[in-house]
This record gives sequence, structure tokens and C-alpha cells, in this order.
Amino acid sequence: MPAGSAAPEPVIDGATLARAAWDAVTIPTATIGYNPMYGSMQATIVGWDTWVWATGDTPKEVRVTATAGPVTATITATASMLTLQPKDGVAKCTGFGIPWSEDNDRIGTDCVIIFDRSSAHFKDNTTPVDIKVTYAIEYTATDGATGNLNTHTTSTTTTIPVAEIQTIIVRPTDEQ
Repeated sequence: MPAGSAAPEPVIDGATLARAAWDAVTIPTATIGYNPMYGSMQATIVGWDTWVWATGDTPKEVRVTATAGPVTATITATASMLTLQPKDGVAKCTGFGIPWSEDNDRIGTDCVIIFDRSSAHFKDNTTPVDIKVTYAIEYTATDGATGNLNTHTTSTTTTIPVAEIQTIIVRPTDEQ
């Protein structure tokens, strides 16, 4: 380097830039909607298919771009489904769910919980449901670097009130 010249800017390689950019990202935890919602508590019902879906606050994909000097890295984190675990019930979820509507009822959904019992025995009369979303993370950079970073999982717990419907079966009589 000639005397009096400024030192050249250090070049950060694409893989290092991608990791540094990813370390600065915060993905919000999932939020869900559900149906049915019966009564003032907006409770779902024991033994019924409770439709569950990710709300608009839950990202299915997160894309981040970072630039340092001549190198730009783009990171894409992609999730394929919600993972749900109710405290009293069974969940089957192969996607992000479909919001319930009369039209969608004919189509069906890919995310359902069937609760085994009411929430009466839980604090605040609501059943805890653990929600996780796992993201696969890939990057590309203008210097030709590509690759995958470790998966990232967000997790939270929400609550859903669950009620039961009592029925009485009466034999018909000859009385009119």
C-alpha cells in the first residue's frame, strides 16, 4: 500500500454476513384463531373438531437482506406448519390452518384440535395449548455463497376455553 493511502475496506464473505444478519432477526411467536366459539366465554366444545389457524401475525416466511461493502446476503426462513399440543386433547395439523367460514366449512381445514374434557379444572377455566413453528433457513449471497443455517423454532402457549354440552336422552313414551 502506498504511504498515506487509506486501508482497503475489509470484505465480509457472504456466509459470515448471512449469519450476522440472521443473528439480528427476531421472528414473532405464533398467534391463532379457532372455531367454534360458543357463548360469552367464546368456548369451543369437548369432542368437536375445533378448527385452528395461524393469524396474520404468524409469518410463514421471513426474508432478510444485509449488505456490507460489495457483498449482499439474503436469508429466507420458511415454515411449513403449526405444531400444536393441547393439555387435554389431540391435535392434527399439517399446515397453518384455514380460518373457519361457512364457505370454508365445505372445503375443510388442515389444522384441528379435538379436546377430551372441559377447561373447568384449569386456572381461569381455559385449556393451555402449546404452539410451535419451526423455520428452515437458507441463504444466498452475491459472492456466490449459499447454504443452510440451523433451524429456528418459536414457541408460545395460549389458552382456549373448552366447554361441554350436557344432554339427557329420554325414551319416548306413549303419552301424548
